[in-house]
Amino acid sequence: MPIIVTGSISYDYLMRFPGRFVEHILPDQLHRISLSFLVDEMRRQWGGCAANIAYNLALLGERPLLMGTVGQDFGEYRQWLESHGVDTSLTREEPDLFTASFFANTDLDGNQICSFYTGAMARARELSFHGLDIHPIDLVVISPNDPQAMVRYAAECQELGIPYLYDPSQQIIRLSGEELRHGLAGCDILVLNGYEFEMLRQKTGLGVDEIHTMPARACVVTYSADGSHIWADGRLYEIPAVPPRHLVDPTGVGDAYRAGLIKGLVLGLSWDLAGRMGSLAATYVLENPGGQGHHYTLAEFVARFREHFDDEGALDKMRSAW
Repeated sequence: MPIIVTGSISYDYLMRFPGRFVEHILPDQLHRISLSFLVDEMRRQWGGCAANIAYNLALLGERPLLMGTVGQDFGEYRQWLESHGVDTSLTREEPDLFTASFFANTDLDGNQICSFYTGAMARARELSFHGLDIHPIDLVVISPNDPQAMVRYAAECQELGIPYLYDPSQQIIRLSGEELRHGLAGCDILVLNGYEFEMLRQKTGLGVDEIHTMPARACVVTYSADGSHIWADGRLYEIPAVPPRHLVDPTGVGDAYRAGLIKGLVLGLSWDLAGRMGSLAATYVLENPGGQGHHYTLAEFVARFREHFDDEGALDKMRSAW
């Protein structure tokens, strides 16, 4: 099943603040906020929404195509992705720029304050689905990217009749209400977290029920430890979270959820089971540093899934890839 994943490809600089952000925010001074947090840990990891989704899809037995723009420093990262089953043939290197960088500071409660440097990602708007020698394309993932790239990809997918999962999340701030409505109106599946859903609602002026029913197949909203909700087939599916064995880092959790959900749909599973696959894929990330710091075999994934859920043998479809 050809799946093209678009979005950010970056180096993640992950920092840990040994306190709680909320204890240092003065509510009556928010109009002139000035804060600096001394961190006691920093790691550089492979990251970016698209790369994380693609990596997790590869863990689950897919061979996704990663489509994006990267910098002159991407060589080692490309080797990493290819060695783990990601096809980077649609990833274009910009020799005069550096790969995008993500800076995340996480506190003791798992809250994050983040910044993102665009770098080579700014040229993602130059890529196009026209002329790609891939037929058919079963699904495109439009995840956070250069804003104009996201607008272009949604328009081209609609023009070419390619189904796409729409994940504007971190770029809701940069996209206009009209651009968001256009991306949403033509999508197959919408995936956001609860906070992002409210941002989308306010920026587009759409009602909750309107957003739930606009995607052709499903609207998915994640709520961290409270699981996720999937509106599909005229009903609501309430998906529980899988409790982690230990907590390390939330970076990339949502990306892994999306990969697990997509894999469930590839297998032809129900929304209920596909959502639960997303929950387990997300939990693996919580237990390790960064969005690509974890690994498992398909047999291990299925065994752990069955510790929490009854799939009535549905995941046996994954055995052929073991």
